[in-house]
This record gives sequence, C-alpha cells and structure tokens, in this order.
Amino acid sequence: MFAYIIRRVLFSVPIVFGVMLLTFFLFFVIQSPDAMARRVLGPKATPQTVNTWLHNRGYDKPIIVPRAAKQSFADYLLISRSWKDSLFIHQMTRLATFDLGSSDVTGRPLIDIFKSGALPSLLITLPAFLLGLMVSIGFALYFVFIRNSALDLLGTFLCIALMSVPLMVYIIFGQWFAALVLKYFPAFGFHMQGMSTLKFLLLPVALIVVSGLGADVRLFRALFLEEMGQDYIRTARAKGVSSARVLLQHVLKNGLINLITMMVASLPFLIMGSLVIENFFGIPGLGNVLFSAIQAPDFAVVQASVFLGSILYLFGLILTDLCYAWADPRIRLH
Repeated sequence: MFAYIIRRVLFSVPIVFGVMLLTFFLFFVIQSPDAMARRVLGPKATPQTVNTWLHNRGYDKPIIVPRAAKQSFADYLLISRSWKDSLFIHQMTRLATFDLGSSDVTGRPLIDIFKSGALPSLLITLPAFLLGLMVSIGFALYFVFIRNSALDLLGTFLCIALMSVPLMVYIIFGQWFAALVLKYFPAFGFHMQGMSTLKFLLLPVALIVVSGLGADVRLFRALFLEEMGQDYIRTARAKGVSSARVLLQHVLKNGLINLITMMVASLPFLIMGSLVIENFFGIPGLGNVLFSAIQAPDFAVVQASVFLGSILYLFGLILTDLCYAWADPRIRLH
C-alpha cells in the first residue's frame, strides 16, 4: 500500500504543474502584468506608480526569457540565468516550495489570510456536510423502505422540485423570510463571539443542506435500490431477516463505497468554503476571500487558492482509494 501511495503522489505532480501552468497562462499571457496593475491601482495611476507596483511584486520580470536574452541567438545561449530570472520560473519555484507569498492588493501574507478564513469556512461547511449527509441517508433509506408507495412517489416529486430551485433563490428567500420577516437570524455579518456565533451560522448551514437535499436523496435512493436487487439481499430475506435490519446492516454497509466517493470528493469544498453563501452572508471565509480576489483582481490569492484546491482534490482521490480498501476487503491496492 505504501508503494501505491508513493506512485499516486508522483502521478499527481504533473497534474498540479499543469493546473498552475494554465493559471499562469490566463493571468500573465492572455493579459499583461501592466494591465493587471492598472486594474488594481486604477486608470489614473502614473507609469511610475505602476512600475513600482510591478517591481515590489516581482511582476516586472520577463514572462519567459529576459530582454537581454532576446538580442541574438548567441546571447540566448550564453546567458545562464535567462530562465532563472523569468517570471514563470519565479512563480513555479515559489509554489513548489509552498511559499504562497503575499496579496497583490493588500500586501498581507497569504498564509495569514488563509488561516483567518479557514475557521469561518469550516464552521459552515463541516456542519452542513455532516447534517446533510445524515438527513439524506435517512430519507433515502426510508423511501427505499416504502418504495413504490404513494409517499415514495411524493418524496421523489419533492426531491425533483428541490433540485430545480437554484441556490440563489434559496439564499434570497431565506434572508427575506428568516432574517427580515421572522427576524430569527441576521441577514448579513459574522462575529466570533462564543455560542452567540451560532446565530450567524444556522441560516447559511440550513440553506446549504436544503439546497443539496433533493439531489443527494435521489442519488442515495438509487444506490440503495440497486443494492436491494443483489443476491445477498434475497438470501437474507429468505432467512427471515427483517426489512429494517436488511436496510441498516446490509444495504447501508454495502453502499459505503458509493458514499465514500461523495464524502471524499467534498473535501476541497469543506476546506475552501462555499463561495456564494459566504459572499451573500458576509462571512469572512476562504470562499469570500477567493470571490474578492477574483473581483480585485488579486492574482496571488487566486493562484494560491487554485494551487491548494488542486492539491486537496488529488489528496481526496488518494484518500478515496484507501477508504475503498478499508470498506471492501476484496479491493487490493497495488
């Protein structure tokens, strides 16, 4: 298993490099660093101010080859530092050593930005994920238990209806009804104040759970119904095992592989936060940080977010395989 993990990690390196290469291309090749500087500083910024801004962030370096290396082909061969002095090598080397750098807009170290935003994001995404998973599995098992009944048909219709409503509708309606009409929760803002922090978390968590409930219940119901048609279920029923025991001890256990896929695939979402929810509720999480960086634009924050997100996703894929082997002894990792 150790050799398998090492091999998967090595295979992940070119994938991360490709992601960062694409991000670099979008920010520094499609648009110039000068254009990025003027978007941050404003159209009235003087050339000296722009040059200072670029120099302080290292964006005044040539993208690939320094200008001195462009004089002739012989100069290009003789200058040994031509590639080392380029912006591309500088950015890739910095990320390879996990040096995230500083924000292009505020100058604040990115490690501090991500540390301060990780806790608010986890306070929302982690409870929403766990609560949504338990509720979805519970409803799915119940609908399988009463399958082909009128109530099962009604539940399927409600799930499709929930899936058809965009997240923005849930947010706008939830803020209007729960925050402005009933005045149970604040419509905007976030403060870490012990247990009083819950009033800022309950509404966003509830909206995330409700918005994903329809799709999750439909998915789990289909997975559990597929397990109900297996031979081992018929054998258990022939031995007189009750329907409730079949669902909880056999169907749910053997459906773990499919559940693991969904749970581990949500790992980047749990860490990086929910961009839309955090932005609409003014929660200073990582999702809101990324949204503000895209608007600014703050290339350093976007690049670091993409870099960390890709690593988390690849880590989740490796963790998925390990969980597969744990859930099903028949699976061997070679």
